[in-house]
Amino acid sequence: MFSTKGKTQGPAVNAAATSLIARGVVIRGDVSFNGNLHLDGTVEGAVHAEAGSDGVLTISETGRVVGRIEVPHAVINGAVTGDIDAAERLELAPLARIEGDVHYQVLEMAAGAQVNGKMIHRGPVTVRQLAQAAIAAAPVTSEA
Repeated sequence: MFSTKGKTQGPAVNAAATSLIARGVVIRGDVSFNGNLHLDGTVEGAVHAEAGSDGVLTISETGRVVGRIEVPHAVINGAVTGDIDAAERLELAPLARIEGDVHYQVLEMAAGAQVNGKMIHRGPVTVRQLAQAAIAAAPVTSEA
């Protein structure tokens, strides 16, 4: 009678949450998020994913950001006035309009997307850089 067979379970506790800023909503101030943020409205301030998160920012054709964006992954089809720093991947859809510098590691840009600013590629961290960082962080031992 109360069998759990055939029932679907809810999302896992650590599943990425999706937040929505709807069309017509204007947020004046910085936005910080974990998980996914879908923007149909306007943010007048910085947008950034929490440190260490796998945050994904999606800006639809009605979405707009006036401020700096710092996220691992962004999909943009709206307007951004400010610099974008996509640590991992940046996707610019056909209606994307960017006024500012763009920092990216991987870039996908559709025909019709516009960027008025510098496009700056950031290479992936290499093994040599990781080894140098490990040596610098290693404790110094002195023998007496």
